Amino acid sequence: MPGTGGNGAVTRSTLRQQIADALRDEVLAGRLRPGQAFTVKEIAEQYGVSATPVREALVDLSAQGLLEADQHRGFRVHEYSPDDYRGMIEARSLVTDGMFRSLLAGGMAQADDPRTLAALAGVRRRGEEAQRAATAGDLNILIGYDLRFWRELSALFGNAYLADFLHRLRVQSWVCTVQHLRRVEDLKGHLWAGHTELVDALARRDPGAAHAIVAAYNEHSLALIERLAAG
Repeated sequence: MPGTGGNGAVTRSTLRQQIADALRDEVLAGRLRPGQAFTVKEIAEQYGVSATPVREALVDLSAQGLLEADQHRGFRVHEYSPDDYRGMIEARSLVTDGMFRSLLAGGMAQADDPRTLAALAGVRRRGEEAQRAATAGDLNILIGYDLRFWRELSALFGNAYLADFLHRLRVQSWVCTVQHLRRVEDLKGHLWAGHTELVDALARRDPGAAHAIVAAYNEHSLALIERLAAG
């Protein structure tokens, strides 16, 4: 029946996304390490599913730059360098600076609008959780809240394409940084915790202050990664 085929396609698509999300989390958690290779068969057996959605998920992650396809052998976790991270930061800055400048042009609803205030309050709560994790040096918790923080913050500007692009950049950035941060035994005091400060600057409609906060964050994180990479 026609409906059966459609439902099957939806199920496979959902499974594909679930596998991609699970593998991305494995990379972010450091359980899949830089350069580690694996096959479609190995992942399919690990999750108890067929090869098709696994292959599709791995291709998706390769397109996002998280994996590399090793022809006839499978896939491997991409190894990023400090130069890669520098490029990511530059790309992120171009996006966020454009977002902040749009405040001056009315790109975000007026700050005194109840819906905007409620949305900012929600983003700020997410930022508070991220800050607590950063202060505690809990990298796993921080990554989850940080990604949600930036996802929700970018959504305030009403451009789904921009929000999706920034999210992908931030996932790549975290995949790059965890490859170095996992070597540090105690991360307390090393992780950026300026999330609420950034939200407060945006609530004041002060893109200059927002830019300065993000620029300091980028400078701090790049210096940290370069120092760790140098040993």
